[in-house]
Amino acid sequence: MGRGRQKAKATKQAREMKYFTPNTDYSALQRELSGAKSASARYPEEPAEPDYSEYEDKYADQFDDWDDDGGTRRIG
Repeated sequence: MGRGRQKAKATKQAREMKYFTPNTDYSALQRELSGAKSASARYPEEPAEPDYSEYEDKYADQFDDWDDDGGTRRIG
């Protein structure tokens, strides 16, 4: 397919996508958005996330300068 035909086809597809207006079922959208009141009511068997606060600063003194590379990193 030549460049002119290819460009015309792409333009036609873009125009169809831009002006495409599907029928929207607003009542179904409202049911979906107001269906469940909370995530815990939907998934009661899902366990709570464990508490990792006791490990937060366990190794902080060993890795004080973890992100410090001494300014030798080249950018660009």
